[in-house]
Amino acid sequence: MPKTASSRKARKTFSLSRETVRYLESLRKERKKDSMSAVLEDVVRQLQQAKELERISASVSHYYDTLTDEQMAEDRAWGEFAETQFPTED
Repeated sequence: MPKTASSRKARKTFSLSRETVRYLESLRKERKKDSMSAVLEDVVRQLQQAKELERISASVSHYYDTLTDEQMAEDRAWGEFAETQFPTED
């Protein structure tokens, strides 16, 4: 399968503290990865996901923080209506 421009890897050299290298090596063994690069990619991906969740959470909070009293009452009414649409448990 041919690699696309976005899937090609870029070779970079980094200087890391010995403590960081030991930690990454322990992650490599723990996660059973073949390379430190794979571990670093996992770490970066996790950080990206955490940042995206923070952004989404902030966006949702902003939405609800800026609702007017009228909009909140309407949302509450729709929620109460929706609850009546579920079958009751006997």
